[in-house]
Amino acid sequence: MSCSCTSSSTHDSLEQEVMDKINNHPCYSEGAHQHYARIHVAVAPACNIQCHYCNRKFDCSNESRPGVTSAKLSPEDAVKKVLYVGGEIQQLSVVGIAGPGDALANPAKTFETFRLLQEKAPDLKLCLSTNGLRLPEFIDEIVKYNVDHVTVTINSVDQSGEIGSKIYPWVHWNHKKVFGAQGAKILLEQQLKGIKMLVERGILVKANSVLIPGVNDKELPNVAKKLKELNVFLHNIMPLLSKEEFGTYYGLNGQRSASDQEVMEAQEACGMDMKLMSHCRQCRADAVGLIGEDRGDEFTPDLFKTMTWQALEDKYDMPSRAKKHEIIENWRAALEAANDRIKIEQASKEQLSSTGETKLVAVTTAGEGTINLHFGSATEFLIYEVGDKAIKFVMHRKVENAYCKGPEDCDGSYPIEEIKQTLKDVDLLLTEKIGDCPQGELKSINLISDDSYALQPIEKSVFEAAKKYFFADVQVEKELG
Repeated sequence: MSCSCTSSSTHDSLEQEVMDKINNHPCYSEGAHQHYARIHVAVAPACNIQCHYCNRKFDCSNESRPGVTSAKLSPEDAVKKVLYVGGEIQQLSVVGIAGPGDALANPAKTFETFRLLQEKAPDLKLCLSTNGLRLPEFIDEIVKYNVDHVTVTINSVDQSGEIGSKIYPWVHWNHKKVFGAQGAKILLEQQLKGIKMLVERGILVKANSVLIPGVNDKELPNVAKKLKELNVFLHNIMPLLSKEEFGTYYGLNGQRSASDQEVMEAQEACGMDMKLMSHCRQCRADAVGLIGEDRGDEFTPDLFKTMTWQALEDKYDMPSRAKKHEIIENWRAALEAANDRIKIEQASKEQLSSTGETKLVAVTTAGEGTINLHFGSATEFLIYEVGDKAIKFVMHRKVENAYCKGPEDCDGSYPIEEIKQTLKDVDLLLTEKIGDCPQGELKSINLISDDSYALQPIEKSVFEAAKKYFFADVQVEKELG
């Protein structure tokens, strides 16, 4: 008689297999995203559904959001670009196909790209993003090309299709457009079927959900419950980006973007059921570099298109890249030791705080796990929730303009108001350096700023600074009690 229970050793082995898969994946591992880089190659221009939040742009260089790219690439040119970038940015660990349309609406280009990558850059992890409409159709190809990370965008699990019809006006199915609730029901059926098939094949699934105020904000906890049932690995709740200049249906018709606070509320509501991704940057279809930066403009086609495969493989230099990754792992181990393991993922307030009180702490960083960026140069802030017991990473928050772009661009009109609005609910800012003027401005919203932790490990510094400013009395009571 066979036992249906999984032994602890088997469970540990499976857990280790998953950890090995995500260890250097900056999207699937929050711990990796400050150390490893990714590249998206824009080989998939076509899409088979219409989303009210999407407007694909193929020659756009000034918008930082999904669906835009500076140029479309052939599979061959995409792989040439990867080899060139991988030689320049040796911490590159992942290649993804995320549009600017849908990877599986362009199957020939997508899988030819993966075939060439397997041959030319076998050390890279391969990913694709999809709306899921054709996902069941291409499970075998996904497995064949060792694509072991797949992201599916799923915004509703409403079986009636009513919520979905407010997001997707139509889907292209069986050679025709299917409109409204019927199209949304077809899409959901295919998404759930495809996710189940991926999980059964041992492929890690990340689900993206766009938080659309007044449309699916109350639906997302139901999405999280369903994803947990399906054994999805990670749930990423992204705020709707809805500016008029994006040219989307929502943007042109007055649907507002989601706020940082609404995203935090949704994370709290969904985090009871699902492991959440908190460090997403909603990258372009041609993003290059660390998450949070985009170096795509540096790698124009004229740099790599005319190079021979041999020259590109020499530039890629796999032995040198392996040494770089070894250095990164040694640095991460040292950081983990220095941070004293005081960060908890998916923590409740009870796990963070003995009193139920927590504070929000913002950090400026250029990566590598330290507080190594001046306030004046920051265009995003990492946000941590902190109690007297532990901390957890909550989200990143972007601003369109840094406080100061440098002496040549400073005209005296420093854009502090946007930063103050972005950090209005934050209690403490840790940064490498900050001047008296911006420090005074932040004080006007009761935000304490401190640059005494410059170049120190982020997590340990966040915890120690919060204890110093907010939980000193609690610590004294613990020591006396």
